[in-house]
Amino acid sequence: MEGTLRDKQDIISQLRKEILSLQGFKPAAAGKMGIKGLGLVEAVFPNGVFPRGVLHEFLTEAPEQAAACSGFIAGLLSTLMQHNGACIWVSASRMIFPPALKAFGLSPDRIIFIDVKKEKDVLWAMEEALKCGGLAAVIADVREVSLIQSRRLQLAAEQSKVTGFMLRSDPRKYSTTSCVARWKISPVASEFEDGMPGIGYPRWRVELLKLRNGNPGNWEIEWSQGCFKVFTAKAAESDVLQQGRRAV
Repeated sequence: MEGTLRDKQDIISQLRKEILSLQGFKPAAAGKMGIKGLGLVEAVFPNGVFPRGVLHEFLTEAPEQAAACSGFIAGLLSTLMQHNGACIWVSASRMIFPPALKAFGLSPDRIIFIDVKKEKDVLWAMEEALKCGGLAAVIADVREVSLIQSRRLQLAAEQSKVTGFMLRSDPRKYSTTSCVARWKISPVASEFEDGMPGIGYPRWRVELLKLRNGNPGNWEIEWSQGCFKVFTAKAAESDVLQQGRRAV
């Protein structure tokens, strides 16, 4: 009986691994790096790996959130583009300033910006770009997307193994999608370096609102010295205390 039960558990475990693999949650290959500094965040994903070759959705309700999303995605691209060449960024009203990407270790000339005139052309261009297997990622700024359209994008990403990032900018038209993960990135006041003038490193409140087969969560994350830095609740509390001491 014990042997039969063990066999059934092994079969179920193997089936789960195969389903997760089809959804983009594959065990990290030998020698393949995770996203730099995002270990605490990656731990909530199945297999503890940031899902690649799938579609991610970012919700933005204000210009400052859109800017925060662009910065966070640029940090992700610094890892995704290490070995996979270029990526494509599609928009009907581009807001990103390409030279600013250098702050995240990216060369703007490795990103192809496609500016279209009509919103409806953004999704078409994104789907076609996701079919290009040689790309590291495809990013698109969209106002709305239907479940059917998102499913087409997800299937294209799964087939080509290209990671897709979709920034949705109209909160009145949020709807159910086939995206593997839904994110919300908000800017947070940066911390000053002791004795240094100017502004600190970029910092965000990162909320993982929905995650297929995983556990949503939220973190405070900073980009500094070429990688992400995740602040736990204890670390954030310590920072607040230090700010109070400096103010006194």
